[in-house]
Order: sequence, then C-alpha cells, then structure tokens
Amino acid sequence: MEHETTLRLTVFLGLFALFAVAEQLVPRRPRQQPRRRRWRTNLMITVVNTLTLRALAIGLPLLAVGAAITAQSQGWGLFNMVELPPALEVVLAILILDLAIWLQHLITHKIPLLWRLHRVHHADRDMDVTTALRFHPVEIALSMLLKIGLIYGLGPSAVAVVLFEIMLNGTAMFNHSNLRLPLPLDRILRRLLVTPDMHRVHHSTLRAEHDSNYGFALSIWDHLFGTYIAQPAKGHNQMTVGLQWQDDRPARLGWSLLLPFKRK
Repeated sequence: MEHETTLRLTVFLGLFALFAVAEQLVPRRPRQQPRRRRWRTNLMITVVNTLTLRALAIGLPLLAVGAAITAQSQGWGLFNMVELPPALEVVLAILILDLAIWLQHLITHKIPLLWRLHRVHHADRDMDVTTALRFHPVEIALSMLLKIGLIYGLGPSAVAVVLFEIMLNGTAMFNHSNLRLPLPLDRILRRLLVTPDMHRVHHSTLRAEHDSNYGFALSIWDHLFGTYIAQPAKGHNQMTVGLQWQDDRPARLGWSLLLPFKRK
C-alpha cells in the first residue's frame, strides 16, 4: 500500500508528541523514577523491536499489510469469499482484530511462558506514553506472527489493516499516558475506548487488578466478558504500578531485555 509507512510514522510521531506534552501539563500521578533514564530505556527497546520486525519482514514482506495484500490477491480469508459493503468490512475487520488483541493479551497473563515475556511491559514503575512502546522483542515478534495468521484467515483489506494499526498504536499511547482527564469525560470515553485511568488499573501490583482491563483500544470486550474493573482499590494516587518485587532495575535496558530469562 503506497505511503503506508509514511502515514503510520507521521501519525505515530504526532500522537506521541501530543500525549507527551499533555501528560506534562496535566499529569495524573507523580513519577517514581526520573523520566530521562526510563525514556532512554523504553525508547531503546522500541528501536530493538523495530529491528526485530525488520528482520521478520525479510521472510514476510510488509508484515500485516503485506499479508492483507497477499490474501486479497490469492482470494484467501473470509472477507474475500463473501460480498460485504467496504465500510462494513472495515468496521468488522477492526472489531475482530481488536478482539483478537484483547484475547492475546489475556492469554499472556495466563500462560507462564508468555507472562515471562509480557512482564517486561508491566515492570515499568511509572506509566506514561513510552510504556506503550515497552514490550520485549520476542513478544512483539510472536504478536506479529499471530496477527499475520489471523489476517490470512480473515482476509481484510489493506486499508482496514492500516486503520486498525493506526488506531491500536494511537489508543495504546493514549491509555498508557500519565494524563489526567476530567472525570466526566473519562466516564463517557471508557464506554467505548480504554482510558488512562481504566488501563492503569491493569498495571496494578495487585493480582486481581492486573488480571483485568485487558483492552488496548476498545473497552467493550472487558465489559462484555466480565474482566472490567472501574477503579483501583487504593485509588489512583495510592496504588502501586509495576511488579511487586521490583526496584529501580526496570529503568535499565539490559536488565529489561534479560528479565524473561531470570528466575523471578
């Protein structure tokens, strides 16, 4: 798809800058660690993840978007076997892909091997816009392979995939940001979208709370499947974000990348 990479990068950088400024102007919680060190680590993890996906793209050109183009050209997948209005197909594709991401997220909390990878994300002691980028490269690669398989089976258009990727990246940065929203606005938004206050519950050190609110973009799946918790038991200012046993080590790049292979 022509200009797809440029479009996604432009939107990503614009939203990253917007949420980074907004959370500085109206922060929800005081920081536990200096921002410079955390940001350096989280952004370097992003660089490693980008290189991982580029390496993966050697065998799977264009990754998710390429899978959609291939599926369309070969007639693979559900949407290439039935006639639907293009707008309806885009909406259905986004809903199904978002449900798949929700289910994948839930599974990473239930299977010990996957949790070892995913806890790199949860080890961040502060939540801000860079936390949305903090995932172990092995988890990123596995997630992309799952997404490609789903796209082959579903057969969505390349436009639907690009729109979903933009929505997913944008909402993830939004709901991880340390942004204080007016409470009435938060109540309205979380009926459809995952808000920062809603997702912060998921980053609690309390097991019952971090086993809830799995949504990255749409909040409807947590409401529908009974995994929704409205607020943390200790309140947003008193709750502890991260992992129970952690210290300042999550702000170190090497420690973060090696965390899945440690016994703790």
